[in-house]
Amino acid sequence: MGISDFAPPLASSPALSKNVVDILREMITNGTFGAGEHLKEAEIALSLGVSRGPVREALAELANEGHIELRRHRGAFVAELTRRDVHEVYSLRLALERLAMERAATHMTPEMLARFDSTLELMKHVPGDYTPEQAVELSLAFHDLVYEAADHQRLWRAWMSIRSHVALFLRSRNAHHHDFLDVGYPEHKVLRDVLAAGNADQAVRLVEEHIQRPYAFLLEDLPEDGSEV
Repeated sequence: MGISDFAPPLASSPALSKNVVDILREMITNGTFGAGEHLKEAEIALSLGVSRGPVREALAELANEGHIELRRHRGAFVAELTRRDVHEVYSLRLALERLAMERAATHMTPEMLARFDSTLELMKHVPGDYTPEQAVELSLAFHDLVYEAADHQRLWRAWMSIRSHVALFLRSRNAHHHDFLDVGYPEHKVLRDVLAAGNADQAVRLVEEHIQRPYAFLLEDLPEDGSEV
């Protein structure tokens, strides 16, 4: 699948480079562009129907986010996961999730619980031939609700700053461990129930256990690279 299959040509707008960023980030996150793949500026521009300027700006932004590497005289390449990458995103996510769950447990409303239940219903009936992308989408939809329920704008922005990295890591985890049917619904149902009970301390403890599992799986799948974790 190429870029033109993923997104139609973009109309010119002041937010053009942001649109390119969003498209390329999603294609990296969902595996359309694989780790180490060369992202050719001219080909991307042609496929999206834009000039090379917005593409160049988009690649620079994605490099700042850590999704690609800009190599001198060689161009842009999709970044490859290292143990340090996984540890840094995990440790930051852990801090954010603790605060989000703690606050969500004390800010829960019937309307928010209904939205959690709707997402859980989708998890409960996920098809047996689900894709890693479907598992990631459902997992992140649930955690988006946690951050929304926390009612903390800066916390939400911090989550948004690492969300695409979390998506990338979860996709890798789900591609290697096809167990979402066994763990997706029950693990998130436990989190929903503790939020409904308003138990902030238990909510923090349970989310720590919840995100430790994919972290451990990722480290199993990555070679030693000499970085501290």
